[in-house]
Order: sequence, then C-alpha cells, then structure tokens
Amino acid sequence: MTVLITGSTGFIGSALIPVLQREGHTVKRLLRSPTASAQDLVWDPASGQLDRSRLEGLDAVIHLAGESIAEGRWTLGKKARIRESRIQGTSLLSQTLAGLSLPPKVLVSASAMGYYGDRGSEILSEDSNSGNGFLAEVCREWEAATAPAVEKGIRVVHLRFSLILSKAGGALAKMLLPFRMGAGGRIGSGKQYWSWIAIDDLISVILHVLISNSLQGPVNVATPNPVTNAEFTEVLGKVLKRPTLFPMPAFAARLAFGEMADPLLLCSARLQPSRLIAVNFEFQYPELEGALHHLLQVD
Repeated sequence: MTVLITGSTGFIGSALIPVLQREGHTVKRLLRSPTASAQDLVWDPASGQLDRSRLEGLDAVIHLAGESIAEGRWTLGKKARIRESRIQGTSLLSQTLAGLSLPPKVLVSASAMGYYGDRGSEILSEDSNSGNGFLAEVCREWEAATAPAVEKGIRVVHLRFSLILSKAGGALAKMLLPFRMGAGGRIGSGKQYWSWIAIDDLISVILHVLISNSLQGPVNVATPNPVTNAEFTEVLGKVLKRPTLFPMPAFAARLAFGEMADPLLLCSARLQPSRLIAVNFEFQYPELEGALHHLLQVD
C-alpha cells in the first residue's frame, strides 16, 4: 500500500515507518517543514494549508500528529496547543481527504484512553461512555473531527492508546533512571489502573487495523491485562532487580507535575481491548513482566 503518515518523527512514527517499509509498503510523510525527499509532503494545520492534489490515490493515512501531553507543565497556552494541534490537524486532514476524487480506503487516527477519564476499577470497553476532564474533552473533539472522512465513506479507526511502553520515549523511558537508581515507588495510592501496551504490539495493532476491514470506530489499544500502579511498580523493580521503596504521594505528584499529574499518573483506566479480541488479534507481550524483559533486554 501507499501510506501517508503524520507525526512520523515521534517515537511511535519512528518505530512504525521501518516496519511498514520492510512489509513492502510505500511510506509518505506529512511534515510541517519541507525536506529533500520527493516522498514528503508539507502542511500547516494552523493556517489550513495542505496540497490536496498530492493526496490523490493514497491507500491509507495514519494520523499520529499532536502536541505532547507529557512534556512541560499544563499552562493555559500548553492546553490550548494540546487541543488545537489535535482538532485543527485532524479536521483539516479529514476535510481534505473527503474532498478527493480518489480518497484512501482507511484513515487510522490516534486517540487516547484519556477519553474515559478517571473510572476506578470499572472495566472499559470501546462502548463505554466518555469521562470528565480536559483530556476526555480533547479526545471527544479529536475523534469527532474525523466526521468528514466518515461521511465520505472512508473507514475511520480511532486508536485509543493506553500507556505505550518503549525505551525510546513515553512514560517507561522517563521512569528508568529513578528506578535503576533504586528511587522508584508507587504513585499516589497505587490502586489506580494503568492500562498498557508494548510498542511492538502497538505497531502490530496498526498493521492489523490497516488490513482488517471489520475494524472501524474506536479501538482500545491495550493488552487484556491492565495492572494497578502498585503492581506496575513491583514488576518493574523486579525486572530491574532494584528496590521500590520511595512512593510519591499524590500531593507530591501534583506539586511536581501540576495539573497533568491527575490525568496522566493518578487517574485509573482499566481498558479491555474488546474489538481486538473479537478479530482474534494475538498479543506478543500480553503480560507486563514478559513485556518489560523484552523491552529492557534484561534476564
């Protein structure tokens, strides 16, 4: 297939592109700045600039672009960038694809488990209602922005990412130093559920979604085995062979990280990947300990 990717320089896109190319697909990148490659396209979501003619005849679009939610404190300006980067980009892309003579068959658009908000021990399938809070609002608007593509008849899939485990980026990469120094510990009560997926399985999910015509709408991108933060802490310490004796109370997390501490660290989301299970998707790393051994390459 010929696949267009936004957010190609992030740690998901960087891991995905080589796999797509090894599978024989042609990859085009949609970037904010021009490059020397003839395969790359340029857009500017803020000003609504996107050359429609160069999007004709694509087989698939994978839309991963958006302001990082985990970098920097959530000032009013940061929150505006988080929202606008997702809504403006998704809206522009969807409207442009809907106006093509030869639109792609599928649009795979990132979303997040923040859609569900803080839900305690409730098991959350793709049919569960949205929650409350800033990230839940952003995710609802983010997904809704694909409406023009849906109305055009393009198969649209919303990947509701859980905690993505990778040494190259994300939460695990940030946790490794303190845990390796023996300074790791549970966060808050430790009872909050952390749904998660290894980067390898996430890439496999995206490949599966590209070719599985029965998948559309929201898809929970998480293993069937979420763990509490306390369990995550214990397993990571065990894999690294380090003690985990330094808990971070909720108030300390809020002091250190500000408003984003609650939705990113203290909130509980117990996802069930019902739609992946229904299409018999096989996870390579369904259990946390095995996934961490693989990702961290430790015995």
